Amino acid sequence: MRFSQSVSARLEGGVLVLTIDNPPVNALSAHVRAGLLAALDHAAATAHITGMVISGTGRTFIGGADIKEFGQPMVEPTLPQVVERIEAFEKPVVCAVDGAALGGGCEVALACHGRIAGENASFGLSEVKLGIVPGAGGTQRLPRLIGPIAAIDLIGTGRAVKAREAVALGLADTVVADPVAAAVTVLRAGQPLRRTGSIDVPAADAAAIDAAEAKVLARSRGQLAPAEAARLVRAASQLDLDKGLAEERATFLRLRDSSESAALRHVFFAERAAGKVEKLTDVSPRRIETVGIVGTGLMGSGIAVSALTSGYRVIALEQTQEAAAAGRARIAGILDKAAQSGRLSTEAREACLARLGTTTEATDLAAADLVLEAVFDDLSVKTELFRRLDAIVGPDAILATNTSYLDPDAIAAATADPSRVVGLHFFSPAHVMRLVEVVDCAKTAPDVLASALSFVKRLGKLPIVCGVTEGFIGNRIFSAYRRAAEFMLEDGALPHEIDAALEAYGFPMGIFAVNDMAGLEIAWARRKRQAATRDPAERYVEIADRLCEAGRLGRKTGLGWYAYPNGERIIDPAVTAAIEAARAAKNIAPRAFTAQEIMERLLKAMVDEGTVLLAEGIAARPGDIDLVMINGYGFPAHKGGPMFAAEH
Repeated sequence: MRFSQSVSARLEGGVLVLTIDNPPVNALSAHVRAGLLAALDHAAATAHITGMVISGTGRTFIGGADIKEFGQPMVEPTLPQVVERIEAFEKPVVCAVDGAALGGGCEVALACHGRIAGENASFGLSEVKLGIVPGAGGTQRLPRLIGPIAAIDLIGTGRAVKAREAVALGLADTVVADPVAAAVTVLRAGQPLRRTGSIDVPAADAAAIDAAEAKVLARSRGQLAPAEAARLVRAASQLDLDKGLAEERATFLRLRDSSESAALRHVFFAERAAGKVEKLTDVSPRRIETVGIVGTGLMGSGIAVSALTSGYRVIALEQTQEAAAAGRARIAGILDKAAQSGRLSTEAREACLARLGTTTEATDLAAADLVLEAVFDDLSVKTELFRRLDAIVGPDAILATNTSYLDPDAIAAATADPSRVVGLHFFSPAHVMRLVEVVDCAKTAPDVLASALSFVKRLGKLPIVCGVTEGFIGNRIFSAYRRAAEFMLEDGALPHEIDAALEAYGFPMGIFAVNDMAGLEIAWARRKRQAATRDPAERYVEIADRLCEAGRLGRKTGLGWYAYPNGERIIDPAVTAAIEAARAAKNIAPRAFTAQEIMERLLKAMVDEGTVLLAEGIAARPGDIDLVMINGYGFPAHKGGPMFAAEH
């Protein structure tokens, strides 16, 4: 029987088994909500139906709200109406979750009288990632099941938990291979009406609750929704369910209309758009099973780990046996840490190592479908490497460069077939950072570009396509606002004042602290390369050069824009003196800058450079620039990225 275009059902011995089929993620569209209510009405009116199972098709139970309804007038039945009807239903309702129950999907599960998880199940209230809080009872029902401390963590961070953690927390009842069959069995046995809203919130230590909230707020970097989520979880212990639900709904509606939520929705839709490249609409990617990686330093080993944990076979090339052994040890060490933290099972770690081969023989890369270099960022080194690889790999193999600043077209020109060369600019550490700039070179074949996008997506990362320019999207913008920051140094600001303004805005770290962490010699080498072609009339700040010449290369040397005694970052009077000397040499009378003025100047530099990138066709859309800055450079997501922030 069918209750709406997306909700159907079958009877199994008095149990009505509902199936939600609303591809691709079983979103809670209006017809899903209407179908659920119609099924409840049918079950209530049919005497021989003794209970109901709610399940979903595919890899998702219910993936949350329908993004097509964002910003549209609410259509009844609303999700709170559906959820409240499920919880109050006079016959037992059990959900069979074999896939993701996220956002409103998790709220539906919380309202059911039982929750059976499949082995692939996961549960999460991810609303804070859109600048809102759950709006259908999540903040009031979840703490009743798992306690306020765990609820603050899950709702305040938006993280999802897998099936076994859900059972351990009390969010799910059990994990089974076939949750629908198990749910039917439970209902036939007489599932009691365990209404979540009727449960008292378990008592918890006040100091522990405070600590959980403080941890969430520390991660939020000024975003409003996590703090509101924590407040609402606390309210679940202080208010009856109806009052708690009313307070939650009022907060949800207020945050939904906030600038932060608008910014985070922009980020959400920008991610959806980023993977769509118009010229690739009918292009199929090449098959990639074996990945060659040249160089197993910090970057290469991180890329290798990402490939291994995504199921690829990896062949890692080094120059010597000692370097190859060290590279394997480095990769194994990263996998070990992932296993120790629970992000990777012991079996998965062993399977990754079994797919890893290390070699000193370049000819071993003949078996690779994609070879990615992660060697020293020197044009002669990379072009010579690609010349060698070109004669080794198969005719359909793809060659990718991880260069940060060099011209990938020049690297591609060293090969007989530049059409198979693409840029894959990973960010360090590559096994952690989500962003990859996929560089569409002048002669990159469409199916090579499509293959690169497919590869990056399988790694679980965010690919942003860009054209060829020095520094691509991210480093060009980074260079632009670093110049603006250095101009302010000459004009009267100090590094710690500029960094403090950035951190107050929501960046995890200021630009000078970031430079120290990355190493000042990287940008120094680039400036020296550009010296011969630099316009002498262009303003140039020499302070960073003087620091590098003095051996102050950042954290690795213990001295950079800051000093690092015992690893702790402190303001260094020697740097202040160097800045004052540079001002005096140019007869610049310093003045004070407010934090607001600092941010206005830095944002203007970002937006101006972003506008040029769009005009040059390097970036396809403003949202792509925002995603690069958020995922690669720490721009606060709840501000939407520089292009969004400037527009709004």
